[in-house]
Amino acid sequence: MVSGKRLADFGYRTFTTSMMLLTGYGGYLCVMRGYRYMEKQKQLKLAAENQDPEVMKD
Repeated sequence: MVSGKRLADFGYRTFTTSMMLLTGYGGYLCVMRGYRYMEKQKQLKLAAENQDPEVMKD
């Protein structure tokens, strides 16, 4: 039979691990969103310099 303390310790570790994974994934999503934003700004600037209306239409 598993003691209550051992079960609580397992639950705590499981919860902590899942929160760390979610935090890491959230950070990854934020970084990728920032990267895509910067790339889009770069494309828009380049299109404005070249006066390419097809790219600026988005």
